[in-house]
Order: sequence, then C-alpha cells, then structure tokens
Amino acid sequence: MRSTASPIAIWAGILTLWVVWGTTYLGIRLAVDTIPPFIMVAVRFGTAGLLLVAFVALRERGALRPPTRVELRDSLILGALLVAIGNGLVGFGEQTIATGVAALFIALMPAWAAALARIIFGERLPTLAIFGIVIGIVGIAILSWPVEGQIALDPVGLVALLLAPIGWALGSLYSQKRAVLPRQPLLATGYQMIGGALVGLVIAALSGELATFQPAAVTDRSILAIVYLTVVGSLIGYTTYGWLLRFAPISRVTTYAYVNPIVAVVLGAIILNEPISPRTVVASIVIIVAVALIVTARTRGVHVRQAPAGAPITAPPAPAEPRTDRAPSPSVSD
Repeated sequence: MRSTASPIAIWAGILTLWVVWGTTYLGIRLAVDTIPPFIMVAVRFGTAGLLLVAFVALRERGALRPPTRVELRDSLILGALLVAIGNGLVGFGEQTIATGVAALFIALMPAWAAALARIIFGERLPTLAIFGIVIGIVGIAILSWPVEGQIALDPVGLVALLLAPIGWALGSLYSQKRAVLPRQPLLATGYQMIGGALVGLVIAALSGELATFQPAAVTDRSILAIVYLTVVGSLIGYTTYGWLLRFAPISRVTTYAYVNPIVAVVLGAIILNEPISPRTVVASIVIIVAVALIVTARTRGVHVRQAPAGAPITAPPAPAEPRTDRAPSPSVSD
C-alpha cells in the first residue's frame, strides 16, 4: 500500500521537479561555456555521488554493507549510460544548439525507451504509444529539417542530442531488466553517479578535453552553474523524485516530462536571448503531445504500488524506463 503524504507536500515536490529539471538545461549551457562537457559531468556527478554515499554511510553508522562485484559492475554500466552518455552528450550538444531546442530533443526519451523495449525485449507497444512515437519523429523532423531562411542546426550537436536520450533509455531498460543494485535508493544512486563520473573522465581524456582544459579560464558563471547543477539538479532533484515515487500517483509525477521543455525554452529566451521561432513553437507542441501519448499509453491501467526499496532514483534524467510501478525517467539533463 502506498504511504500517505499531505497534498501540499506532494504538489510542492511536483513543482520542484517542474522548476529544477527545467532549469538544468540552462545550467548546463552556462557550465559548458568554459568547462568541457565531460569534465563538467565528472565534477558534477562525482561530487554528488560521493556526498550521497557519505550521507548513507553516516546514517548507517558503520553498518553499511560493502557493494558486491555485480552491484559495482551494474552501477558502472548504468552510470556510463545515464550519466556519461546521457548527460555528457547533452552538454556536448548544448555547446552549439540552443537550450530550448536541446530540451525538446531530450523530452522524447520515453519514445526511445518504448521503441527499444520493443526491439530488444519484445515488449508489446500499445497503439497509442506507436502513434506517439510517430508524432515524436515528426517533431524531430520539424526541428532539424533545413528550411530556407532559417539557421540549420549544427549536425554534430544534433547527433549528440539524438544519442543522449538513447543512452538514457538503454540505461533505464538495463536498470529495469538486468541490473542488480544496492537496496538503499540513495546508495544505488550514489554508486551510479560515481561510476558515471569515472566514465566521463575517461571520455574527457580520450577526447582531449583533459589535455586542453584550462582551469584558469573558467568563469564565475560556469562555477556557479556547476554548483547549482550538483546541489539543486542532482541532489535535490533526484531526492525529490525518489520521494514522490513513494507518495504520489504516476500521473502527477510524470507531468515533469511535459513541463520541463517549456521551462527550458522560456528560460533560454529570457536569460540567453535565444529566439523562439514559429518552428520551435510548433515543434514544442508536437513533441509534448507525443510524450503525453506515450506516457499515457504506458501507464494506463497500471496498478500503482510503492516503489521497491532497491529502486535507484536515477533510473529514471532522466527522466529507468520505469518499472510498471514507477514514473518515467527524469530528463537526461537532470
């Protein structure tokens, strides 16, 4: 049976997700101004992961069970897919593509998760979900198709933003179908963050980010952005998401998937002076409708029960494509 919480507390949590995860796209854009994306991911999630593990260790007062090899392996796999690929490629893409447009691409993660679940695991796709996936593809086409008189999207950034939600969807499916993780949600999340940070460092080294990175050139604005992403986006956002999974109906928790892109588009326009073209407006409507159809199809008729004790908070970002008793993953920028 689901535990109870006051409606005010639940709506406060939902509003937190709307605002926090919608603002992370802006935070990422400000951070990657002077911090390379995979170094940014390593610093942000490495710090947040260590803080979570330390918190759990202090709370358990020496009774914390060491992770098994399988738990460490699966945490590393999930961290690579959800953090290094999912979040790292968002940062990479936002170096050349507007934050609002990036948020719209990432909002389609549920479509990728549904399609990959069908391809890899043979899961049945409701007709409504198939319709939503088709509409989502139309939304991507509206955003990316070259139009005379309009600036074309950078192709490298575009590919990065197409791959980012695929990485998150694969990680979510692996979490649901295969992963063995610690029973404490915060500990599972912490291990995933640390694993993703380590993979991010490897990618930063292989891509040349570490060799060319100049710490002295990092601006105060980028430092404040990465602090915000670490504390508010990772720690507060994920903790709130995990709490809501235990107290709120899926239909309410999933509303972040519709609201986050709108918040990102508006903030990008206000703070970064990113233009909101008619094409962006039309694509926003199309993609939000697609996400709504897919989420509705995959949660309709599902009996909602309390999330399992070992369910990792990050597998949602995402944003997990969720177990049937869980909400969709947070957007991958989270």
